[in-house]
Amino acid sequence: TFYGITIRMFNKDHQPPHFHAEYGGKMESIDIRTGRVLVGNLPKRAHKMAMEWWEIHRDELLEMWETKQPNKKLPPLE
Repeated sequence: TFYGITIRMFNKDHQPPHFHAEYGGKMESIDIRTGRVLVGNLPKRAHKMAMEWWEIHRDELLEMWETKQPNKKLPPLE
């Protein structure tokens, strides 16, 4: 969680590899490989910060998804 945005990933979830970003009762599912929003709609500023976080952690997220290892806590956006 950072700036009120909560990031979650369920690595046994359906394809494509994705994570969930939540803010203020709104949610987006974001494709880990492309950064495309699969479903949902965050406020513009929260979406931009979630995408900035994704750019930093994309490789780690994809590795966690592909290996089905327990999710480790990744550092927040600062």
